[in-house]
This record gives sequence, C-alpha cells and structure tokens, in this order.
Amino acid sequence: MQVAVVTFDGFNELDSFIASALINRCRKDGLEAFITTPTPQVTSMNGVEVTGQRPLEFMAEADVVLIGSGIRTRDVVADDQLVSRLTLDPARQLIGSQCSGALVLSRLGLLGSMPACTDNTSRPFVEASGVTVLDAPFHSEGNIATAGGCLASQYLATWVITRTLGEEAARAVLDYVAPVGENQESVERALRTVRSGEAAALR
Repeated sequence: MQVAVVTFDGFNELDSFIASALINRCRKDGLEAFITTPTPQVTSMNGVEVTGQRPLEFMAEADVVLIGSGIRTRDVVADDQLVSRLTLDPARQLIGSQCSGALVLSRLGLLGSMPACTDNTSRPFVEASGVTVLDAPFHSEGNIATAGGCLASQYLATWVITRTLGEEAARAVLDYVAPVGENQESVERALRTVRSGEAAALR
C-alpha cells in the first residue's frame, strides 16, 4: 500500500514530515509513504529544500493521498493547470488533508456538505469556500479526513495506519514515537481523537 504525501512549494515541514515519518514506520507491514511534489524540488516555508520522491501524477495510483499544508495553498487552488493534475478517487482511495490542505479538497469538490478541520490561519479562507470549519483537530467521514493544527498530523497518520493495518499497528507506531514517560497517554489520546472524529460524523 502506497501513500502520497502531497507537498507543495512553501510547505509546512511538520505537516509533511510527521505524517510520512509515522507511516513509514509501517514499511515492514507493507505501508509506505512518499513525499509527492509538483516539481522535482520544493522549498518549505522556512527555506528547507526537498527533492520529491514521487511526481504529482503518483496521486492517481496511490492507495492513500494526504494533502499537506503550506503558505502558498491559496495559490495552488487558484492555479487551474496545477489543480487539473490533482487526480483523486474517494471511492478507492483514503484521502486526507492537513490544515490549509482542506482548501484543496474543497476546490476539488470532495468535501460536499462535510465539515472540515483546518488551522486558525486558514480557517477564514476555508469558510469562504463554503465549508463549515470545526473547532476540533480531526474529523473524518468515510474515506475522507481532515486535520487542523500542525501537530494534528499525528492524528492523520493514526487514521491512515488504523484504516489500512489496524489499531494495533497504530498503537505500536505511536508508542515508539511518544515522549518517554508519556507513552500510554500519547497513544490513547491519538486513538481517542481519531475515534471521536469518526464518531462525530455518525451523530
């Protein structure tokens, strides 16, 4: 199973790297994430230059697609040529967005009436696109999930691992990366947040 972590120019390092690093701890179980970029190299909001592992067209074949955030996401959704390269299939793929990545899902018409999570800076722009924004770090409905706040990327990764490999695999990854002495608390918080975000859609 392959995961495209879509990473645009001006990206937020926490969004792309935390999700991909957590997911890649499941390589031995057949789940692998790749930094997926529209150009061979992209530069983060803090000047970190990264070479993409897969081109943007990889999105179409990936089993999971996570749309990262950044300071230029509004430029991305305004670029019709770039948007035309974003091929997604919610019937087949798990699709998630991080912070301003919700703007991309909205632009592609994937949110419909579904509320979304995003960061506080992006909130007014996501709302202006007609999407209701939740005061929550994670929300999912079916095969689509959104996360809000840089460190909520752990919840997006937890959702992906749980949906593809099961809760025990997610527990193992979370336990490994948790701050020493806070393992159980960290694991349970992440799983509880994902469960809560899924349950909210059923209420």
